[in-house]
Amino acid sequence: MKKLMILGAGIYQVPLIKKAKEMGLHVIVASYPGNYPGFALADEIVYADTRDKDKILEAAKAAGIDGIVTTGTDVAVISLGYVCEKLGLAGIPLRAAEILTDKAAMKEAFRGRVSTAAFEKCRTKEEAEQAAARLGYPVMVKACDSSGSRGINKVSEQSGLEDACREALSVTKKPYFLVEKYVQGREIGLDAFVAGGKIQLFLPHKKYVYRAGTATIPGGHAFPCDLDEDLRGKLHRELEQIIAVTGMDNCAVNSDVILTDSGEVSILEAGGRAGATCIPELISVYTGIDYYELMIRCALGEEISLTQTAGIPCQARLIVSSREGILRSVDEETLASLRSGNVQIDLDVKAGDPIPKLHNGTDRIGQVIAAGLTEEEMDQMLDRITACLEIIPKEEAI
Repeated sequence: MKKLMILGAGIYQVPLIKKAKEMGLHVIVASYPGNYPGFALADEIVYADTRDKDKILEAAKAAGIDGIVTTGTDVAVISLGYVCEKLGLAGIPLRAAEILTDKAAMKEAFRGRVSTAAFEKCRTKEEAEQAAARLGYPVMVKACDSSGSRGINKVSEQSGLEDACREALSVTKKPYFLVEKYVQGREIGLDAFVAGGKIQLFLPHKKYVYRAGTATIPGGHAFPCDLDEDLRGKLHRELEQIIAVTGMDNCAVNSDVILTDSGEVSILEAGGRAGATCIPELISVYTGIDYYELMIRCALGEEISLTQTAGIPCQARLIVSSREGILRSVDEETLASLRSGNVQIDLDVKAGDPIPKLHNGTDRIGQVIAAGLTEEEMDQMLDRITACLEIIPKEEAI
């Protein structure tokens, strides 16, 4: 029986763990101790910070793993690359992992090769003020190693810069952050898979967002994306350049892109792992290729050669709350009536659980995935689902 180590035990790693079990693998789940759902599914557990690459390597050696993989998070990508390099396993190269998990290093790699917004790396509010003056408002202030839109804010004038800098530095482990020229346009996502140095899948998709203050938070995705051949060509060439300058290979790719008002492409960032917010599930529906299985087979060193075809239009949205509270009850009967062959509804919470107010991408309370619905029908579906959740203020639950 082959052994697969999965980095992370959270909600986004659960489908990956389940798929590995279905494939008959011995699954070792490594994660920092906590109330994470993936632990209950594992054959073996390693309690470790997934950012501690040496401890992860030690555990991987001791277990004699055949592959290592993660999904939906950047946190563990450096450890993944490190283990692959040290043990000769298939997966993202360490240098690529280091570049793609530091937005400053990524932007430096992009400079002059990949179409991206002008930027400066800053360490203080004073440096940020000077950078913003040179770049021109509005600007984006970004923590360099965060995910879920934490520490990322749009700043339209100098008065908002201090708070944005403070927030960026509060969530990062780096002594610096980015100030980046804001690019006006339509934001889309791009997921892809690269193996053997070749782009095996190329999947632009629509992106839905929630607004929380000055932060823009991923709220869902949809396939396909309505791009003409000229834009698809530009986007494909940009992806080729991203792969070339970062050295990524044998991994999923997740990127955020702005299609500018003038018809150009501007790359916001890229990651060497599958996207979150139901992207692997949507790719599986749209292409007919089980994306979790693909990631696992690649991690085990199997040769990957795919032929991409268009598939079933589909979309997904996160279920979130605009206010903090306690989930008093769930109308399970109505939820059951909303579920069907083409609508999948999953809640991360149950009656009695605390409900977070939406601040960043981790503040989800569930998800809905559907095929064949229009955007308007999906909006209506989301409203009906949230109406099934009775959320009360914490003080009323005492």
